[in-house]
Amino acid sequence: MGADCLENAVGLRKLITDVWSWLDYKPVMADPRRPGRNAWSDLTSSWVPDEDLRRLSAYRLLAAYDSNQAGQVAAITGDDVAGGERRELGDASKLIDTALGYLLGSEQTIIVPGAEQAAGEEPEGHVEAAAVQDRLRAWAEKELLPLRLQQAERTALLLGDSVYSLAWDPAKGRVLLRTWDPGLYFAEWPDDEQDSGEFPTRVHLAWEIPEDVRRGTKARLRRITYEIGPIAPASRPATAKDGAAFREPIVGEGGDALLVPGDAQDPTTGLITRSYPWAAGRTSPYTCYLTDAEWDLEDLKHSDLLYDLPLHKATFRVRADGEVLHGLDLQVDFIPLIHITNNIPHSGDHWGKPTLATVLQALDELSATDTDSSAASATTGSPIIGLAGARLPIDRNTGQPLPVKVRAGTVWQLNDGGRMDVLDTSAQLAELRSRVDHVLDRIAANSRLTSAGLGTLDPTALPSGYALQLALGPLDSLVAAMRLARAHKYVILLRMVQRLHQAGQAQGWPAGQSVPAQLTWGPHTPTDRAAVLDEVVKGVGAGVLSLETGVRMLQDAGYPIDDAQHEIELIQTRAFDAAARLADATGDNAAVRAYLGLPAADPDTLRVPLPETQNADPE
Repeated sequence: MGADCLENAVGLRKLITDVWSWLDYKPVMADPRRPGRNAWSDLTSSWVPDEDLRRLSAYRLLAAYDSNQAGQVAAITGDDVAGGERRELGDASKLIDTALGYLLGSEQTIIVPGAEQAAGEEPEGHVEAAAVQDRLRAWAEKELLPLRLQQAERTALLLGDSVYSLAWDPAKGRVLLRTWDPGLYFAEWPDDEQDSGEFPTRVHLAWEIPEDVRRGTKARLRRITYEIGPIAPASRPATAKDGAAFREPIVGEGGDALLVPGDAQDPTTGLITRSYPWAAGRTSPYTCYLTDAEWDLEDLKHSDLLYDLPLHKATFRVRADGEVLHGLDLQVDFIPLIHITNNIPHSGDHWGKPTLATVLQALDELSATDTDSSAASATTGSPIIGLAGARLPIDRNTGQPLPVKVRAGTVWQLNDGGRMDVLDTSAQLAELRSRVDHVLDRIAANSRLTSAGLGTLDPTALPSGYALQLALGPLDSLVAAMRLARAHKYVILLRMVQRLHQAGQAQGWPAGQSVPAQLTWGPHTPTDRAAVLDEVVKGVGAGVLSLETGVRMLQDAGYPIDDAQHEIELIQTRAFDAAARLADATGDNAAVRAYLGLPAADPDTLRVPLPETQNADPE
């Protein structure tokens, strides 16, 4: 009894519970460093930290499901010897694409609160918001933001994580937006960091470059590092005697290191501070440094991990404008990378959970059922036939009976008492098809995409629109949770876009505090546009809804309103009844003309007096 308890205790110690525990039933999640237990051990490079091995293995396996290669992975890892013959009909990819469509909605719009009121009666504070909104939308159009959203969000749904990078391009005069595979993303958080909402102080993007025999290049490791650190004196590109590029400090005539223009140094402590254009009147002692280097894999030892690679063996890359990317000061106090998680991480975790996580075993069941159905359909379409007392054709050369094949128009001659028996597997095929429907229903329910959301629900099974709304309830909560997990990250992304343009001194981006901007999503389910229109008309007409709110509701309902502010201006230019009420309330002709979008009246224009009709004496 004591031995059994000890064995159970040892087993519990080996049980790992983390973000990727839902994959522990796969042998591929075994120790990647131990050959024989993991077929991917030879593909795991020594520079990858041990704490990232489970994450990278999970990414690789999920990508295999998305590309219908899960059976091949099972065959390679020993999970299923016949895995290479498994039927995979794209169910995993369909789940991801369906969830992506609901997450993104019909459209995505950059909104700066207050921009719609820029042309109203109180434009103070709103004109700047409208200008920032126009600049952000123009930038998004040039950088193909909807396309980048599709790339990043599909990766986040599939793998649980996704990464954006922002970089100032002096040649184009704008910020470049790029998406990255999360398998290349390695972040370093402080040891005492427990809040998943905080940001790391050092981040790496690393990947291997394979050997190219034709060009004569060896296998290399490339690592791009962003790091927050104290501000250092100014530096410039230089070349060593061996031709290697590096950065050297700029020294003045007196031998003292020079500072970047605008920086200040405390003569007592030596601390260098900087005032950034988005925080006027407040100094910061920190900046972000960029290092882009390569190492030959043969020069790295087994103890050289990603986070502490030897810099003396590195070759630093040179940018197109001649800047050596070795501790290059980016002139910003933040790391221009945004890590997107598919869900809200648990306390202490930093990684997201993919959409397939809870239904991965159900997908395996569905694939196995499809494989069995394929085999059963083969015997149903081409049944196995048993002949007794048949005269079979004989091969004249060997004297043996020739193989019998069932073809249309085939005639067999049977002897007296002969018979033909057919193996009927149609009942088994029908049962397997019924099981497919059952597994699909479980997948729809457990993934919260629902049968109605996946399009497998019979529309006639719902008695009313309210019943459909109840059926879509889990999907609504799923979309709301996913959008909540991303809302703050896109606010930060748009804030970084503003600050990088300010740091690059882009034309039209003046210095000043960043204006809050957000990314809004369109409706994820069909909307009753007629009901929304009736609600807006009644609400705005009764004065319980503002015109700005009404236009926003119509825009969210799918009406073709590209610019809410412009739409409000068009409505006001034709709102003569409202202008008349404004004139009666204020008696200000200039305010009425501004409300209608008319130019100011010429002071030389004669006014026609109107006769007094109210309270007039009848005599």
